[in-house]
Amino acid sequence: MTAGDPLRLVVFDMDGTLIDSQHHIIASMTRAFLENGFAAPDPASVRAGVGLPLETIFRSLLPGQEPAVYGRLVEAYRVDHHDKLDRGERHEPLMPGAREVIERLDAVGYLIALATGKGTRGARHALEVHGLIDYFVSIQTANTAPGKPHPGMLLQAMDEAGVEARDTVMVGDTVYDLETARNASVASVGVTWGYHERDALQSYGAGALIDHFDDLDAAVERLLANR
Repeated sequence: MTAGDPLRLVVFDMDGTLIDSQHHIIASMTRAFLENGFAAPDPASVRAGVGLPLETIFRSLLPGQEPAVYGRLVEAYRVDHHDKLDRGERHEPLMPGAREVIERLDAVGYLIALATGKGTRGARHALEVHGLIDYFVSIQTANTAPGKPHPGMLLQAMDEAGVEARDTVMVGDTVYDLETARNASVASVGVTWGYHERDALQSYGAGALIDHFDDLDAAVERLLANR
């Protein structure tokens, strides 16, 4: 990009896109189920819901329960998740190439933001642990906006960054990320190393699909050039 070009924004999902957090998510889900008298959930079904609001995930895994049951499940999950954070047991490794692509995009002038179903505390912790938080001009979480696929996270990120929808790209590993992008009139890149299968991302209409972060720069350039 050169002087005079419009600002451009790349918004990343976190779980399954930037970091591999599935083991902690499944463990906290399992504990919430067991503490409330339910059998442990199927891990694949938990992974399929990652990115949605917690109560939505519990409702899909345990349909037909009383509202209070879902409230208890959400609280049990959050307590377990936060306890692990307090004890320093939340190791969520970066996906290969994540650090490098953030550094490359920043170096050529892109603004970078986060839109995640994580809570703010957990999201900021993950970025801080990996030394990446200073790259992010906006951090949108379950505490700051409605959950995906509502467009609120993207709309707020664009507002904070001062960037228009036509100059924004959402990067994520689930169809919920792609739907969020569509609802915000934003281009999308689906990544194939996360928690939803390539076929699902492709059938949902990702603007581009990539198999490694090395391919993101060119995909973003191409999508924004065509807006």
